[in-house]
Amino acid sequence: MRGFDFLIVGAGPTGLVSANLLGALGFSLLVVERNAGTSSEAKAISIDDESLRTMERAGLGSLLKDIVQPGTGTRYYGRDGQPLYHARGPEPPLHGHPIKSPFAQPELEAALLAGLDRFDSVEVEFDTRLDGLTEVADGVEARIERAGEVETVRCSYLLGCDGGRSTVREQLGIEMEGLSFSQRWIVIDTLGDAHDERYGLHHGDPHRPHVVIPGREGRCRYEFLLKDGEATTEPIPHEFLQQLLADERSLRPEQVERVAVYRFHALLAEHWQRGRSFLLGDAAHMMPPFAGQGLNSGVRDANGLTWRLAQVASGRGGEALLSSYEVERRPHAKATIDHSVHLGEIVMTTSAKRAYLRDKVIGLGMKLPPVQRYLEEMRFRPTQRFRDGFVSEAGGSSDLIGRVLGQPRVLRPDGGTPLLDELLGTGFALIAVDVPDQELERLADGRLWDDVLRARRLSASFDRYPTDHEGRLGIADYDGGLRHLLGPVAGRLVLVRPDRFVAAAFEPGRAEAAARDLRARLGAPPGAATSTVDKTSKEKETSS
Repeated sequence: MRGFDFLIVGAGPTGLVSANLLGALGFSLLVVERNAGTSSEAKAISIDDESLRTMERAGLGSLLKDIVQPGTGTRYYGRDGQPLYHARGPEPPLHGHPIKSPFAQPELEAALLAGLDRFDSVEVEFDTRLDGLTEVADGVEARIERAGEVETVRCSYLLGCDGGRSTVREQLGIEMEGLSFSQRWIVIDTLGDAHDERYGLHHGDPHRPHVVIPGREGRCRYEFLLKDGEATTEPIPHEFLQQLLADERSLRPEQVERVAVYRFHALLAEHWQRGRSFLLGDAAHMMPPFAGQGLNSGVRDANGLTWRLAQVASGRGGEALLSSYEVERRPHAKATIDHSVHLGEIVMTTSAKRAYLRDKVIGLGMKLPPVQRYLEEMRFRPTQRFRDGFVSEAGGSSDLIGRVLGQPRVLRPDGGTPLLDELLGTGFALIAVDVPDQELERLADGRLWDDVLRARRLSASFDRYPTDHEGRLGIADYDGGLRHLLGPVAGRLVLVRPDRFVAAAFEPGRAEAAARDLRARLGAPPGAATSTVDKTSKEKETSS
């Protein structure tokens, strides 16, 4: 029987990102996909700054630079076709990347798959489906079927990334709860398009709400709300497509890349974990596309789960850490689903009266600077703030705890100005923010910071030149970004998790209280200090 650290079911973006994150840490894993290859259809077409940051952490940055077109957000139009506002996101961007960028999913999936070629410990098998799974004492035994032959493989943990019709979810007996919508939308992916905008165009015309999303090299997606009786036969006549696009472009049959009719869903799995099996992406949640967060929510799942699995599989964490995955991610996924539904009701309303009121209210609001910032910086998007899970205020409270840490440019001793993530590494990081050296020497519970979490040490200053010390990298404020982020916690140590969320911020004298609480939340076995699976490659996160 073949054995792996992890079995990933589904080779879509969520599964492939998960595989790259775990493969980069040296774990053995098998990815199985029921289809013959990665997707050839342009389904998801928008990636946000947070997802790009996660993919860079997986070492995929160089593979994505020619695939993702840096975008400038979304422009919303009113009932008369006039622009209401342009949502560009905050400036500078929190994650060091554009807030929203277009891409072609076939190209993205091919790049994510190519990224796995870096790892000898990763296997990918297409035309292979999950036939069943059974949890055993120390893992999961899964039956996989390929070309009529069934094989049983064993893994320590199983990740269900197999989409809305998830076989993993079905096998685990987990139901979905929520709504499915009766509205039908048509998606038309076109070639040879003249649109060159670097932003999405959302047209709130109550007679025919529609979305235009320009892509790279003449690609463009159009989405239109269908009326009763429209597009009910297959294939959909080309004349009807041209009628929909009459105000945008002329369209020859060979310029149609894909046509699909959808009903949207707002669904959430009742549970995301059953024993050693987990749900991620569409297997755990499905949402309307109006906020552009379907794929991005799946990448957040991968970002939030894989570091936990790595910590536990290496013997430095336990059940408490794994169960905090759903505790943290589920509320934000629910909020994002609700936000997508609400945004669709407002932006894509078919009520002329509601559209008039929407445009009037936004027009008046844009004259008020606070409202203008709220809309243009996309502050209406649900934010992630973890108050439970792997976060601790036992060493002191701070608004930073439970929030993602941005990544400004920082100053290094050699004069370089890298983005912060280049120095944080791929694991935990402990940043001393204007903390005197003598205080750091007395830091309590070094076994937790160094042996269990294996945190990279950094010293941050604002108005002094940075200096490297033995075992500690020096960084300083470069352009105000670092001061903006860490100024409120000067004199403290900030523990940053691998997914870039802040787990704790404490003064050196309160390190023991913070460590005690974090140990309990980690669920680490008593005295855990080294990996139970002694693979040198799994320690790359502390030195990369």
